[in-house]
Amino acid sequence: MSETGKAPSESAVEQNVYKVFPNDLNSEYTVFGGLVMGLCDRTALIVAERHSGRPCVTAAVDSLNFLAPARSGDTLIVKAAANRAWRSSMEIGVHVAAENSRTGGARHVVSAYLTFVALGEDGKPAQVPPIEPATRTEKRRYEEAGRRRRQRLKGRR
Repeated sequence: MSETGKAPSESAVEQNVYKVFPNDLNSEYTVFGGLVMGLCDRTALIVAERHSGRPCVTAAVDSLNFLAPARSGDTLIVKAAANRAWRSSMEIGVHVAAENSRTGGARHVVSAYLTFVALGEDGKPAQVPPIEPATRTEKRRYEEAGRRRRQRLKGRR
């Protein structure tokens, strides 16, 4: 690890746990999507602030895909890691699984990519350390984040 960059593992959240109760359900008796979105945003924020060492704000949600429903009694397991950092922004990848506490079975329910901007004392964007991917998975995520950023910036023009 160099003095200028950080490995994704240094700021990752390995397990943010949330137990689903009946008041968390929508009219179809599955977990309300807004609840899961909030968990993704909060967990990704922790990663962004750990990585940058600064207050951060959500700048974009590139994607948030619901892959399977979660239900009452499930335990949501939220994992997040920094995929790539630019001057003041960072892409954070989030994975949410729904675990049945009685059987131990788990299923992937949500994948999301959020972009955060670090803020300086003046409230303006501030520089963040680069990401130094080490593993094959981290390197793949790093490259994919670059492609998503190019698409996002292309869409703004």
